[in-house]
Amino acid sequence: MKTGPLVELVIPTLNEAHTLERSVETIRLYLRETFPYPARVLVADNGSTDGTGELAEQLAEKYDDVRCLKLSQRGRGRALREAWSRSDADIVAYTDVDISTELPALEKICRAIHEEGFHLGTGSRLLRESRVTRGPKREFISRSYNLLIKLVLGTRFSDAQCGFKAVSREVADQIIPQIEDNGWFFDTELLVLAEKQGFRIKDVPVQWIDDDDSRVKIFSTAWDDIMGIIRVRRFLWSKRYNRERVSPSPCTTTA
Repeated sequence: MKTGPLVELVIPTLNEAHTLERSVETIRLYLRETFPYPARVLVADNGSTDGTGELAEQLAEKYDDVRCLKLSQRGRGRALREAWSRSDADIVAYTDVDISTELPALEKICRAIHEEGFHLGTGSRLLRESRVTRGPKREFISRSYNLLIKLVLGTRFSDAQCGFKAVSREVADQIIPQIEDNGWFFDTELLVLAEKQGFRIKDVPVQWIDDDDSRVKIFSTAWDDIMGIIRVRRFLWSKRYNRERVSPSPCTTTA
């Protein structure tokens, strides 16, 4: 019997029927055989039309450690918001359905929260120790975007958009209600608001392989992200976020 915090790993999905079952099986095997804490999987489908939601329901009926959440509206951020807000787990996390990030990194970011006093753990593809396989165009866009965040928002974390994160129950309860974005910018807004309010972020280098089947529209997403950065900059200037939390100074630590 495993002991420790209950971890719920969310898989946001949109029209992923072709790969969902294989991904869930891979994740379940890792959680059962290797992961040190009690854990379960939640498939959060946001508006699929290819049967992904129905397949998620079948997997939830088949396995007692798999749950599903079906949303009619699209948006990865919306799926994470709903899944994390409704969860009763001590630590909530997520991975993209393609499992581009190595699963063993989940233990690192969850241990950082449970044993090292951090509040968030995030995978980073941009640290020196990271091992990344992807094309030069995506690499350039990613590095440029994260540099822009640092320059405009004055942040310390290295990689805002890696699809691999975990947060404590405290962060889920306090920060998520403040996030306005329901799309890809959700990750950035989560990290920025958490860091500015004194929550400690563990930046973990990961092994990451680009998904050739990714259907993310790079340029439209990049434009939405830029608009999000401007909105958050105005939000921080207005000082509307909760500054009453007593905690150590904001910091990001790599490992």
